[in-house]
Amino acid sequence: MDILITGIHGFVGSNLTAGLKKHHTLFGIDIVSPTKDGVQKTYSWKEIEQVPPVDAIIHLAGIAHDIKNTTHSNEYFDINVGLTKTIFDYFLKSDTKKFIYFSTVKAVADTVNSKILTEEDIPNPKTPYGKSKLEAENYILDQKISKEKRVYILRPAMIHGPGNKGNLNLLYQLIYKGYPYPLGSFNNQRSFTSIGNLNFIIEQLIENNIQSGIYQIADNEPVSTNEIISLMADVLGRKPKIWYFPVGLIKTTARIGDFLSLPFNSERLKKLTENYVVSNQKITNTLGISLPISAIDGLLTTLTSFQSNYTERIMRSNENYVPTDQQAISTFEVSVPISAKHAS
Repeated sequence: MDILITGIHGFVGSNLTAGLKKHHTLFGIDIVSPTKDGVQKTYSWKEIEQVPPVDAIIHLAGIAHDIKNTTHSNEYFDINVGLTKTIFDYFLKSDTKKFIYFSTVKAVADTVNSKILTEEDIPNPKTPYGKSKLEAENYILDQKISKEKRVYILRPAMIHGPGNKGNLNLLYQLIYKGYPYPLGSFNNQRSFTSIGNLNFIIEQLIENNIQSGIYQIADNEPVSTNEIISLMADVLGRKPKIWYFPVGLIKTTARIGDFLSLPFNSERLKKLTENYVVSNQKITNTLGISLPISAIDGLLTTLTSFQSNYTERIMRSNENYVPTDQQAISTFEVSVPISAKHAS
């Protein structure tokens, strides 16, 4: 099948490419166009009309949530909504049959405390990021779509996998350097989306006649940050160092970080300690199958890739070392059996 992926050279795009390239012909649209194994050609947004006919479009391009709060509000709307309008209008006038839009659970709720988020919850985003993703969703839903086409709006929980540079990687760096985790008093539960399960779902949507709709994406089981710290320690062959400081003291420290523009601030504290449990019941019921990778196994694959990257950095100091191409991505390629990817 011929597939067009926008934002193909980003974190998610690179991992999807690694999983899809074996059985599909891939094209990309992005602001950069490096050579990538498995990608026939990457077009710029100005060259969109030059893209050859494809069977499916996966729209990833956009601005992600900015934990440093340096992105202006209008940038979220200009890019997240503007690019969605451009690519969806292209889809509507083309012969392409399937369109997959990557939204986010943050388009529904910025926080989820004592409940589980479902597709039935009324969207009420609080941040420019969440609001812009919801506006893009609404643009798609407001268009007249022919019966022959299928449109999927996916709302994934936090995606992780090889090459991830977000909070999970930052947390790993601290544990790798031997620092203790000082937030053990926050006994939270949150949902994640492993790139292996995400790739599996994308394959199912592409290959099968699945009903159009909005679908939340998450691993089956939520995980606490304390559990993640323990997994990181296991990967490193160490005992976990978890400290239990008073919650009030930690929150005060984070507010000081807000004032001084430090890396540890209230937004990052929230990311690390909030409860955010997401239901995946609708997508798994619709597909009629269970996701192939547990939350723990998915995290172990990601954390092992982090360890491989750090080992490679150390080995680069040796003049006889020859680096392996795409080491992190290759970790993913062996993490999901082909039989699992193409289960029906």
